[in-house]
Amino acid sequence: MTDDQLLRYSRHILLDDIGIEGQERIMASHALVIGAGGLGSPALLYLAAAGVGRITLVDDDTVDLTNLQRQIAHTSARVGLPKVVSAAQAMQEINPDVQVTPLQQRVDANLLDDLVPGADVVLDCSDNYTTRQAVNAACVRHARPLVAGAAIRFDAQITVVDQRVADTACYACLFPPAARFEEEACSTLGVFAPLVGVVGALQAAEALKLLVGTGQSLAGRLWMLDGRSMEWSSMRTQRDPACPVCAGCT
Repeated sequence: MTDDQLLRYSRHILLDDIGIEGQERIMASHALVIGAGGLGSPALLYLAAAGVGRITLVDDDTVDLTNLQRQIAHTSARVGLPKVVSAAQAMQEINPDVQVTPLQQRVDANLLDDLVPGADVVLDCSDNYTTRQAVNAACVRHARPLVAGAAIRFDAQITVVDQRVADTACYACLFPPAARFEEEACSTLGVFAPLVGVVGALQAAEALKLLVGTGQSLAGRLWMLDGRSMEWSSMRTQRDPACPVCAGCT
């Protein structure tokens, strides 16, 4: 670690739970982030600021004026650019040492099978049910920890899927893939701007804890926030023995 890096990451290094060894693990790690919008923006910025060595971000969308109310990685000057390009620019302005790989495409099972095995942690910051299910299935297949978040209107949730933690649920245990959920888009229902910041920051926090190997993750818990009252509720989750995705996993 260089003198500049010791200064940059000094507030992490001062923490007994991280220290120099933990910060070096962060710097040697690879995070895969799906989505560079409301949740992805704060998650990506915090991961870059924390010094995650390699960050791959995937999103097929471009920056729109309606995004700027909450997607803090983007600016008015970058309207029309691919979100991954805009977010990568913001990340490298914060920390030029981070290696950023922006991929402007929509994820599918084939792409996930290429990307997930090379990641130390995966963050699902997407905004649709189909993508969440695909990301979860890939993380279960390749035994990679997943930090999944979601927010709409004034409601938000976050959980961790980690097959290394015995009997904990995957995303499909909680929300069956065959269920027919009507997609709720913030373009029609709205979303409270700071709420995605709260959840995205928490996703970054969970990811960094997993990379360092400290603390207790949200594996086995679904954490939900009511933004109107700012009340958190937590639900214990267990693996569904009949889950079509993770049944039989050890």
